[in-house]
Amino acid sequence: MTVLSFVVRVLLAAAALLPGAAFACSAGAGVAMHLPASRPARAALVLVLHGSTSRGEEALHDSGLVATADRHGFVLVAPDAGLRAGRGFAWNIPGVPTVTGALPGKGDRDDVAYLLTLVDRLVAERCVDPARVYVTGLSGGGRMASLMGCVAAKRIAAIAPVVGLRAGRPRRDDPVAPDPATCRPARPVPVMAFAGDADTTNPIAGGGAPYWRYSMDAALRRWAALDGCAAPAPTRWISATVYEQRYVACRAGAEVVARVTVGGGHSFAVADNEAMWRFLSRHALR
Repeated sequence: MTVLSFVVRVLLAAAALLPGAAFACSAGAGVAMHLPASRPARAALVLVLHGSTSRGEEALHDSGLVATADRHGFVLVAPDAGLRAGRGFAWNIPGVPTVTGALPGKGDRDDVAYLLTLVDRLVAERCVDPARVYVTGLSGGGRMASLMGCVAAKRIAAIAPVVGLRAGRPRRDDPVAPDPATCRPARPVPVMAFAGDADTTNPIAGGGAPYWRYSMDAALRRWAALDGCAAPAPTRWISATVYEQRYVACRAGAEVVARVTVGGGHSFAVADNEAMWRFLSRHALR
């Protein structure tokens, strides 16, 4: 090693320790990204997953999370899903039909592997902190965020689905209940869900599409069981139009929370982004 290269390495290492220092980040084609002007080296990462037939760029805009990321200094990444659907894309959730009614095929992109590879790339670039990777998403993106909690719990610190919380596929013999065999996280996963009680696409009472047969309450109960939570806390009203359901005393510091907007529909509008970030930022992988 030359004296010059040694000095460069020392300067880079020192820069990484300075407040606000951060390395350049690149996520590749088909991925929308937002980097706040001021962020630490190895910032937290929030994956924002679009709804079915949409695109990552739309989710980044519609979620309203850009302003939240700018205030708190975390990185946003919003990729396109792997399956063509309508004017955009849909997520490959194995064994679950997309909004087109078709099951993903064997040759279709593995979206779990794709998302984890994307995270690996950002970690390798020293852009994000591997212990603080979170996933949110709308509708089909919320279902994909739920799947990431089920199958990638050792890589994802917490999830926050919006109008899309699931806890595995519906049971074949009893579709109003989740199938325990299809969601077995390797550790307790903190979960915060957002929904609207006037959502007719993914009703909180369940019903509708084949992937949405069981209720949000059933999904919450299943996550509470997976996380070893003791009992539900009393329902709490956050405001005149938003109430919160919560399970307490969960293993390893996990939490299971849902906020429901009275009269809220099928959109990012039911999510409180500041509350979401406060929740996510409480959790990191150990």
